[in-house]
Amino acid sequence: MAPKGKSRQLYLIPVLSKALDILEMLQQSQGMTLESIHKQTGISKTTVYRILKSFVHRGYVSQSADGAYRHVTRQKKLRFGFGSQSSEMPFAIAVEQSLRKAAAAVGVDLLVLDNSYDGATAVANAEKFVQSQVDVVIECQIDQHVAPIIADRIAAANIPMIAVDIPHPHAIYFGVDNYRVGHAMGEVLAEHALERWKGKIDWIIGLDLAEAGPMVQSRITGVFESLRNRMPDTPVECFVRVDTRGLRDKSSTAVLEFLKRHPKDKRILIAAANDTAALGAIDAVRKLGREKQVAVAGHDCVEEMLVELRRPDSPAIASVSHEVSQYGEYLMRLGLSLLRGEIVPPYNFTQYEVITRENLPS
Repeated sequence: MAPKGKSRQLYLIPVLSKALDILEMLQQSQGMTLESIHKQTGISKTTVYRILKSFVHRGYVSQSADGAYRHVTRQKKLRFGFGSQSSEMPFAIAVEQSLRKAAAAVGVDLLVLDNSYDGATAVANAEKFVQSQVDVVIECQIDQHVAPIIADRIAAANIPMIAVDIPHPHAIYFGVDNYRVGHAMGEVLAEHALERWKGKIDWIIGLDLAEAGPMVQSRITGVFESLRNRMPDTPVECFVRVDTRGLRDKSSTAVLEFLKRHPKDKRILIAAANDTAALGAIDAVRKLGREKQVAVAGHDCVEEMLVELRRPDSPAIASVSHEVSQYGEYLMRLGLSLLRGEIVPPYNFTQYEVITRENLPS
């Protein structure tokens, strides 16, 4: 029979013991470098590095500009509030899923409230976040008019805020560079027009989202500018912007009415602010049987839009992926950085990729 002391040791996890040794050492210091921790503990540099990075990722340790690691006092489990744009919008659902996964990975509680694509609801939810005393608010709501109200109430409670896609006062911005993604979409639409119609266009329709403000509207601005650069002889009156609020039914109605007013026009480009509006446009085009006369592009790469891109007879030609699966990780990182008092850039742009039939994910 093995000695009792040795039997107990069989239940220990060596790497966990090393991690706790390092954490306890940092608790007693004003800051230590990786080298100093390695020398004092005798633990390999590789193991020390991985343990420190794990602690930083989970918010137990911070790393300053001089490379020193310091223990972060945590009096309670962190809780972030997320105001989701709408539980009925595919893109918003994808953001929430990504955020829930990332929050679970770093041990942060997540309070999710549905803004229901409505400004008044978003304001009420902001007040609930304050009452719940969350540590960080991640706000994803569409109405620029209530953005200052929400931001003021969150700031008055001294809660850091991150605004997703729609800028808010006092908040760190996270999302795409709207003008650049619009410009990239315009390049794809221009290529289509040049290849299929020799650069001759009857109409270029931008399905806008005016409620979201000028920053999101710059998606359509970027599309139009790109098309003007590629096809400078296109008359200015061919460019039309229609506000559909990014909603499928409003987009479908608006495009259906437009196409009915112009039954003889056969070279029409449609750029939508999001895929939900793009799908509404496709519904209208398909209803009138004008799939070969219209090309539609959107944003977000929601699953239904990818299905359209796989259909050879669909008017859909592209969607700009905002890499939404990575939103959660980046948002968690930003939130933890704010709580540590680290300097965070005011604008944080995500990566994007234009998806067409040629580069569809398998």
